[in-house]
Amino acid sequence: MNITQEKTGNLNAVVKIKIEPADYSEKVEKAIKDQAKKAQLPGFRKGMVPAAHIKKMYGKSILVEEVNNLLNDTLSNYIAEQKLEILGQPLPKMDDEREFKWDYTDEFEFDYELGLAPALEIDLSSKDKFTEYVVKADKETLESRIKNIRRSYGKMTNPEVSEEGDVLYAELTQLAQDGSVFEGGITNTATLRLDQVKDKEILKSLVGLKKDDEVTVDIQKAFEDAAVVAKALNISEEDAAELKSDFKLHIKNINRLEESDLNQEFFDKLFGEGTVTDEAGFRAKIQEEVESMFKQDAERKLSNDIYEELLKKFPLELPDEFLRRWLKATNEKLTDEELAEGYDDFAKNLKWTLIENKIIKDNQIEIKYEDVVQAAKAKLDAQFRMYSPSPLPEDQLAQYAVQFLQEKENANRTFEEVKAIKTFDHIKSIVTLEPKEIDYDKFVALEKK
Repeated sequence: MNITQEKTGNLNAVVKIKIEPADYSEKVEKAIKDQAKKAQLPGFRKGMVPAAHIKKMYGKSILVEEVNNLLNDTLSNYIAEQKLEILGQPLPKMDDEREFKWDYTDEFEFDYELGLAPALEIDLSSKDKFTEYVVKADKETLESRIKNIRRSYGKMTNPEVSEEGDVLYAELTQLAQDGSVFEGGITNTATLRLDQVKDKEILKSLVGLKKDDEVTVDIQKAFEDAAVVAKALNISEEDAAELKSDFKLHIKNINRLEESDLNQEFFDKLFGEGTVTDEAGFRAKIQEEVESMFKQDAERKLSNDIYEELLKKFPLELPDEFLRRWLKATNEKLTDEELAEGYDDFAKNLKWTLIENKIIKDNQIEIKYEDVVQAAKAKLDAQFRMYSPSPLPEDQLAQYAVQFLQEKENANRTFEEVKAIKTFDHIKSIVTLEPKEIDYDKFVALEKK
């Protein structure tokens, strides 16, 4: 057997593998004998089929399989021995001029294209600076959160006159262009949330209504959301998006969720008995909770800023043409249009993966199974807390985490999440982070840029 490598570019190479009968004959003969022992053919007892008969019937397919196995093993071992860092997988290079007899005497030659990873050196220091935003809750955001919490623990009432934030229970009837009822048109009874009304003039017309009042509304203009309109009229979103008619609203009832009183019973329900005893303490707790959520947003922005900056600081060349061919070869349903649209994002993510792997390798960062289990437990705990404030017992949470990680996709995704966290933590331990306080509304505007 002879293996050679030829560089065809900075990041491309072709590996040639020549195989002689001596390389594969013994393997093929053994495979034929093994098949003969297992074969069940008419006229022969099980295990008594002559090897020559198997060779005559199935010899060519066995030869092809064994040569392919030999090629795969040889190529994998060669890449490992030569310490080649490849991208994607080797692609067999087709040669229409080569024809093999497959008669057990052939000398085979196969060529494989390789896409090679670019050389990379990561140089980070305290001279690399990043802004670490400390997001503060502005008054409007804080008041909105407090209002939502109080309403969540409040009680439903039926006031006589509607106000902003109420829910109208109304019968909706489609109107013709002249304002008369559209014969055979849409009618439905539904609840309409006034906090979802986008048009200010329409909202104004829905405030101050009483039971049995009627009002005409351009429902499409009111909500500017096909999904909301579709739900209110019990039609498809496609039909809702095309709807042009006005609707008559006949008010059947007005619902209002009254805010809970700021008393000890309310505080105890939220935070546990005696934890908070007055409004000032309540507001401080809510501010702490809100800014804790903002901290997660700020951490995501910091990680994204690091991601973008390192991609600029360490520009990488890729074997793009090879990678495009590889993506097409390994994704049969991938169209040329989809490849053209998605390749830049694929290449960007691949470049980051190379940077990430280099940081992990150079700094001997370990990702242990225990780290992955802990991440899975944290993820599951957060999910369970959405439905119940009481935490799961530790042993039960651990059991759920193990079950969760038995799914290969869950395990791989969680591993990659831990890998990313450890990489960013390492980077943040080296570079300079400059804290900067910012109001939430300004932070949101910053993220949209």
